[in-house]
Amino acid sequence: MTLDTRAAVTIDPAAKSRPTTPKSTTGDKAVGGASHVVLAVWSLAVILPMLWTFIGSFKTTTEIFASPFGLPANWNFDNYINAWVGNNFGGMFLNTVIVVGVSLVLVMVLGAMCAYVLARFSVPGSRVIYYLMLAGLTFPVFLAIVPLFFILQNMGLLNTLPGLIVTYVAFALPFTVFFLFSFFKSLPYEIQEAAYVDGASEWRTFFQVMLPMAKPGMAAVAIMNFLGLWNQFLLPISLNTDQSKYVLSQGMASYASSAGYALDFGEMFAAVIITIVPVLIVYILFQRQLQGSVSQGTSK
Repeated sequence: MTLDTRAAVTIDPAAKSRPTTPKSTTGDKAVGGASHVVLAVWSLAVILPMLWTFIGSFKTTTEIFASPFGLPANWNFDNYINAWVGNNFGGMFLNTVIVVGVSLVLVMVLGAMCAYVLARFSVPGSRVIYYLMLAGLTFPVFLAIVPLFFILQNMGLLNTLPGLIVTYVAFALPFTVFFLFSFFKSLPYEIQEAAYVDGASEWRTFFQVMLPMAKPGMAAVAIMNFLGLWNQFLLPISLNTDQSKYVLSQGMASYASSAGYALDFGEMFAAVIITIVPVLIVYILFQRQLQGSVSQGTSK
């Protein structure tokens, strides 16, 4: 290359720092526009029924039938008070919090420990155990109702909250192990070896080093387990027939079926809002962790 050519070929210094953005084609714009339309329609399909239920929870049954989409004449909490006290939704809410809370803690601790061992150690038969866990995901719940009924009856746990807790943990454990297995598998082995060199035991290495590194995955699977356990219907309605130990899902169904044509729709809408609010609160509190787990998973 001659001096004249070098002088002619110059590089703009600002071009190095200027990011290169690929040009969007017509197809990309069409896909993006269609995606936004679908998301907008889906958002309306989710938000509008919830908003209609929330407004209806402040109305009487007469107002709901006279003006389904109108605002209530009086914004009061009578329906919430009647649903919470008169129909024992307060007791069912407490039962649900106990069952779901204890089950969630147990399944997260046991699932994380199981996934950590299967992912990080060469245990004899570990691959078989992992595939058995995956097989548990394909097992339909309704096929286990009759065996579970007799097992809990023989153990003295039928129609009890501990019986529901044990059953919830058993059915949520395979998904938890499957989800956390890849997170623990992807963690660097150098950090684990450094903990061993510093004199940390297996328990301390797991709880103080490896488990905090899997925090995004733990948060994501905790939200998914919470949603599944909170909305569980088939297991409690089959294994818990004691009305004093009802959870919200079966209490809602029992209230709607027992009232028949005399159903107070305002109270029922209030009960629905009471059931939904904890799920929204949990998601709002942990949504940052959920987004972090998704971005971390896509960047690997």
